[in-house]
Amino acid sequence: MHAVRTAAALGISLVTALAVVGCSDASTPRAQGSENAHHHGADVLIGPETALGQGSAKTYVTVDDSGNPNEIGIRISESALEGLPDGPEATTTMLMMDLPASAPETGFDHVMLDWNPHGHDPEILFGEPHFDMHFYMTDVEHDIDPTAPDFAERAAKLPESRYVPQGYVAPPGPAAENTVPFMGMHWTDVADGAIPGSFDFTEVLLNGSWDGEFTFIEPMMTREWMLTKPAIREEVRQPVSYQRTGYYPTTYSVSFDDQSGDYVIALSGLTMREAS
Repeated sequence: MHAVRTAAALGISLVTALAVVGCSDASTPRAQGSENAHHHGADVLIGPETALGQGSAKTYVTVDDSGNPNEIGIRISESALEGLPDGPEATTTMLMMDLPASAPETGFDHVMLDWNPHGHDPEILFGEPHFDMHFYMTDVEHDIDPTAPDFAERAAKLPESRYVPQGYVAPPGPAAENTVPFMGMHWTDVADGAIPGSFDFTEVLLNGSWDGEFTFIEPMMTREWMLTKPAIREEVRQPVSYQRTGYYPTTYSVSFDDQSGDYVIALSGLTMREAS
């Protein structure tokens, strides 16, 4: 079974308003299982459903005729946006979600979906009720322990500039203070203009790193924005070089599927890249 964890508090304070704070329990078990579907000429492999609000969420992977993955994403039922934890005492809900068991190698390991009823720090930027959706490339969360003697040293080790997606920046200030325990450092796209006083948060796409490697891609979006049933499709910024050989997304999209009644958050155009 997927585990649903409620965080008692996030309580992590960063020195910069560009940093994104969350908290995950890396020991949360992840479920196995999948079912098959078909969509627009591609096989769609569906992961196990996880309860969320009054509905559910599940991962999926689409596979082309050659057996290669071309999209990875999350489907969230329309009813899942109702009945979410709310109110003064509500805390963050975290879902650790497996990819479909029969999916081919995608370059991603699992997904963590968070519901933040009161947003999170820095509140001036991300204080609205919203979802965080971490697409992890590795199962690295266990290593990011602030009590470890080498935590500060490993946090300070940033990826080489050639591996940084173009336009993305790390938060200024001490790396150890800007690294979220059991998650990593969050990099923002300067084009999003996440500046206190002028930033209107609806949705953003972040990247995360730890110990010199990029470890996740993270769409973040408010519940209010999702309720408008938006349709966006954006290019995913690419680095000059890649740290590991594997599939990397080239587009990011959010849409609402009227037929199934699902919100669909997708990393698409998965393309094989060689490490260099």
